[in-house]
Amino acid sequence: MVTAELAVAIPAVTLVLVLAVSALSTVMDQVRCVDAASATARALARGDSAESALARGRGLAPKRAAFTTAVSSTTVRVTVRAAPVPGLAWLGATAEPHGEAVAALEGVEP
Repeated sequence: MVTAELAVAIPAVTLVLVLAVSALSTVMDQVRCVDAASATARALARGDSAESALARGRGLAPKRAAFTTAVSSTTVRVTVRAAPVPGLAWLGATAEPHGEAVAALEGVEP
């Protein structure tokens, strides 16, 4: 009797652990996307080159994150998107970690 209960409990506990680790990884990727967007926007607003600003952001972002930048006359906007964590994706979850930051260009009158 104990063997049958254990045979059901072990896969259930394993599934819960995989989901918990995947959820934690998604939250960590979300924070990394926000940090990467903020650092990249600040660097671009200071006048750093796009290559160095993106290199700084890529160092903070999750692997294979996509960066989008938009510069207006007074601000710079950076969006970072990462792929969903595989542990949640197979459940149909669409939690896509992303971050967005806007910074005012230095030396430009509003």
